[in-house]
Amino acid sequence: MGIIAMIIIGLIAGAIARLLVPGKEDFGWIGTILLGIVGGYVGGTLGSMVFAPHKFSVHPPIEHTFLGAIVGAVIVLLVYKWIRARV
Repeated sequence: MGIIAMIIIGLIAGAIARLLVPGKEDFGWIGTILLGIVGGYVGGTLGSMVFAPHKFSVHPPIEHTFLGAIVGAVIVLLVYKWIRARV
């Protein structure tokens, strides 16, 4: 996947995750993109482990990227909020 596609998917997935998780976070555009990109890797890796354990890969396949990025970004954002609340 190209870097431009990764940035666009990261921005969209990060924005959707920020809409789904209640509360306000001051990430800005770059933070939202990074949230979506990291969420893509988290969601893709978890999806590979759950749905295709015999084909486990750290790099998710393209067809799982968008939905996995949203799910992963929500997970990353919830973990971030949980850690921030404890500190």
